[in-house]
Amino acid sequence: MNFSAAINTLRLFVNPNLCIPQTKISNFGQLPVPISPSIKAVVLDKDNCFAYPHTNEVWPEYEKTWVKLKETYPGASLLIVSNSAGSSDDTDGKEAKILEANVGVPVLHHRVKKPGCREEILEYFALHQITTNPKEIAVVGDRLFTDILMANLMGSHGVWVCDGVTPAKDPFTTFERKLYDWLTPTA
Repeated sequence: MNFSAAINTLRLFVNPNLCIPQTKISNFGQLPVPISPSIKAVVLDKDNCFAYPHTNEVWPEYEKTWVKLKETYPGASLLIVSNSAGSSDDTDGKEAKILEANVGVPVLHHRVKKPGCREEILEYFALHQITTNPKEIAVVGDRLFTDILMANLMGSHGVWVCDGVTPAKDPFTTFERKLYDWLTPTA
């Protein structure tokens, strides 16, 4: 269970707008690159964002966007932060190593799952001299209560991949979407 998400989701009772993205796209192939002139670093979710769930490779339809993203945000400017590969569930780091080898982008090894790994992300970009300003970071992901909540708690730019590689039909994702529709009736 993701205790970080469970605890941080309680913040939405006080401020439900914390799960509202600054940018909404249907799928990763629609990601504008560059995301914004002010963005120096990008955090990417993996499952159902750029990869089919539980795989460690870029979905073939997104290859052009992937190449352009790596060219625009080279080296340590692009970081994968997954609640599977590199997380506390990946105890020996095996999944992170496979993912890094397959896609050529670093994976953050983090102790706390999203959205609670904000400090680890900021430390990573500071250590690699990319940025210390969270406003210069974009977070791209398919989950409102983890990826987008984390982006907003950081003061970063959240990009919601609302459809992903495959339609998510679990009750939690359905609830996220209904909440989004209720909070943004004209979006």
